Amino acid sequence: MLDSKLAAKFENQSHMLANKVKKTYKHLKKRFARQDIEVFRLYDWDIPEIRAAVDWYAGHLVIAEYTRKQSVPEWLPMMGAAVAEILDVPQENVHLKERRAGKQDGMRYERIDTTNKKIIMRERDLKFYVNPYDYIDTGLFSDHRNTRQMIREIAEGKDFLNLYCYTGSFSCYAAKGGARTTTSVDRSETAITWVRENMDLNGIPVQENTLIQAHTFDFLKQAKKENQMYDLAVVDPPSYSTTRNRKVDFDILRDHPKLLSGVLELMRPGALIFFSTNHQDFQPRMEALEIKDVREITSLTIPEDYISKKKTIHRCWKITV
Repeated sequence: MLDSKLAAKFENQSHMLANKVKKTYKHLKKRFARQDIEVFRLYDWDIPEIRAAVDWYAGHLVIAEYTRKQSVPEWLPMMGAAVAEILDVPQENVHLKERRAGKQDGMRYERIDTTNKKIIMRERDLKFYVNPYDYIDTGLFSDHRNTRQMIREIAEGKDFLNLYCYTGSFSCYAAKGGARTTTSVDRSETAITWVRENMDLNGIPVQENTLIQAHTFDFLKQAKKENQMYDLAVVDPPSYSTTRNRKVDFDILRDHPKLLSGVLELMRPGALIFFSTNHQDFQPRMEALEIKDVREITSLTIPEDYISKKKTIHRCWKITV
């Protein structure tokens, strides 16, 4: 049970958060509605003592607390209730999550429930299944919607490779942009099934759109053996991951030069690689790569609803082979 002093403090914070979220929602909703964008961010730790992120999913709210040792279980439900009330969202459409800092093992696949319930969200003229019920992450990383559009605009006639593809939104954009082929690779069977569902939803055929369940480094080795070549790639790995049964771990700070070298071996001359990370302390080490050019394009890839003084949601580089 909360003591009255703490309860009053939380009550005050919940009103501050709700008011801030409402203001942002009013500012963004019409603009995104015109673009047919149904998923966008309303708040991300903008007030120092309110350690939360709030995302809008077409009448659903996903509210995450950045938890720490001194987090109190009553806090997040109070924030959720206040935001839901001010935006007139029914309680059953409010999804509360906890995000822990530090090395998180494949957070995108961490299950918190087993409803297997997916709902459809629109992003421009595409549609994607999201599941706000069962996982920490919902199935769509909205902070990369600008990057997806960039891929679509240059995909025509190209062989496209999507590594760590998750639910395949980049592959759907590439296919819609006229890519000759797409290849989507992820270690998770759940993710690969989800990619196919997203492709079906967008009328993208099975032919020429290959789905591969594999660890990235295994795929790179096999693809090299088979002389597979690509003109365009997206490489967006988790910051850390471990494979329990193989005792192999991946750390983006340590391993990105090796990863990118492996990708380069599959790229045709003049090909483009979009490499991205959400690691908050990432230091690029790309000097030794045999490439024509590398340019950081983060300022172009972060949408307006993700611009934050507190943190950079992701960083992105465009590499010319």
